[in-house]
Amino acid sequence: MPKTAARRARRRGPRRHTRRDRAVLCVLLGLPILLDLVLVWGPTAASVGLSFTDWDGVGGIEWAGLGNYAHLFTDYPQFWPAVRNNLLWLAALGLLATPFGLLLAALIDRGVRFSRFYQSTLYMPVVLSLAVVGFIAQLILSRDQGALNALLGGGKDPVDWLGDPDLNIWMILLAACWRHTGYVMILYLAGLKSVDPTLKEAAAIDGATERQTFFRVVLPALRPVNVIVGVITVIEALRAFDIVYAVNKGRNGLELLSVLVTDNIVGEASRIGFGSAIAVVLLLVSLGFIVTYLVQELRGEERR
Repeated sequence: MPKTAARRARRRGPRRHTRRDRAVLCVLLGLPILLDLVLVWGPTAASVGLSFTDWDGVGGIEWAGLGNYAHLFTDYPQFWPAVRNNLLWLAALGLLATPFGLLLAALIDRGVRFSRFYQSTLYMPVVLSLAVVGFIAQLILSRDQGALNALLGGGKDPVDWLGDPDLNIWMILLAACWRHTGYVMILYLAGLKSVDPTLKEAAAIDGATERQTFFRVVLPALRPVNVIVGVITVIEALRAFDIVYAVNKGRNGLELLSVLVTDNIVGEASRIGFGSAIAVVLLLVSLGFIVTYLVQELRGEERR
């Protein structure tokens, strides 16, 4: 009996990893880390290094120091309009699409009639790429054959929704918000389903109105979802490329930093060093927004 008990005790103890287990663990962890280094951080480090050089991709690499950045900030007319447009994207997605997606999620979570239909319909644009959304925008907003001008009856003097630089950025932002709203709605809807219903019941017993319950009880409980939505919104706004490139190759009022990177690296100019400098600026702006947002959210978690 004592020997049997000792054997059972040994079996219940922590299992030692064999060489095969360690090998499998190294492969499962090593391959993703290796791919991340090769496909993400490797090109990132290369872009930072190339941003200080003058290279056309064919000849020798010449050191340029801060010359690319000086030219970018002082003598490149497309840069500041692109920065302004990226900020407009961030404001539109963050201040319009995100609150509207939260509103739709709250309404559907209340169990309105045909909620499944609304949920599927509003989420449908999310499965489309921004390039496809751009083609849909062209079908609707085209000057000569667009559906919107046909409905407005502007046959003799149609509005050039996508060609007018004073209008096209707002039309494209409307299309981007249409897609982003469904994405935000699904994220918040999943978060609302995980909120403890006893919190709402306790607030109702204390005499809180439905609005007070949402803003003072439910919304603070959605803090993890708020972090995810905030980071995704910043990333979507700063990496926007497909839709404006599909409409007019990101020109005539639709300039974005991502388009400038592509035009300088892949275009006829092939100024890889200069394009890398624009990519580094976009990287720093992205990191600035994301890190600041995450630090604020983590501080809020510590105070709770």
